[in-house]
Amino acid sequence: MLRLISEKRQTLKEFTENNYAQGAFFWTYLLKNREIKINGVRVEKDVTLEIGDEVCYYLNKKQEEKPAFHLVYKDDDVLIVDKESGVNSEAVYAALFREQTENGGQCFFIHRLDRNTKGLLAFALTKNAETALLQAFKEQRVEKKYHALCFNQIKKERATLTAYLKKDADKALVKIYDMPKSGAEKIVTEYTVLCQNADNTTKLEVVLHTGKTHQIRAHLAYIGNPIVGDMKYGDTQKNKAYKKSRQYLVAKSLRFSLDGALAYLNEKTFVSRFEAEYEK
Repeated sequence: MLRLISEKRQTLKEFTENNYAQGAFFWTYLLKNREIKINGVRVEKDVTLEIGDEVCYYLNKKQEEKPAFHLVYKDDDVLIVDKESGVNSEAVYAALFREQTENGGQCFFIHRLDRNTKGLLAFALTKNAETALLQAFKEQRVEKKYHALCFNQIKKERATLTAYLKKDADKALVKIYDMPKSGAEKIVTEYTVLCQNADNTTKLEVVLHTGKTHQIRAHLAYIGNPIVGDMKYGDTQKNKAYKKSRQYLVAKSLRFSLDGALAYLNEKTFVSRFEAEYEK
């Protein structure tokens, strides 16, 4: 059983997705079997939580142990994990924060991945490390490489693409434009073809020179190569035909360029266990 307290007004589903990955994995089961209690009362549907509400989840051992992420690296300053698909970055942070604080430590949220994107997430374990990592991400001193499986062939084996991205916060979408547009930010996306497949898909390595919301997914879709399984920017008909509903996008590697006390990390390249390939 896991007991959590709501710190703001929100739905139970939203709270679960951002605070307890295993609860999100088994959301339907938990409601159907009334295995969630709010302030001691069992619930069987999504409800609105108020500040201070107590939420208790009753999962069996096997359900509790379903991995939401895998440890890649940890020292006194930094912790790096490999996030599974279908998990909010906030839920990963919540789990790590609980673990660290229970052992007298700290944990700080640095950056995020989309829910259905697998791969590497870095967290700080000290305030000094938090400051250094946030600054490094802001100043583009973190090399982030992604692997993506896309529909259709690509003529150029390597290219650096420039476009302009405008965010629609109300619709949780972005739009891409060739030319500057009011409210749009410049984006730069570099790709290299790793392989062209017989089924008319292409595996790419992608390097972000700017890190904007949904940049890779929207930019690749804009040039005619939507990511397999992307239900927001992708090819709906092809996704249905391939029976894919989660994007084949992996945050594959991280390499830092840091100053001061964290400079020792510059010698390391962190690599995800996941591949942007069909599961075997």
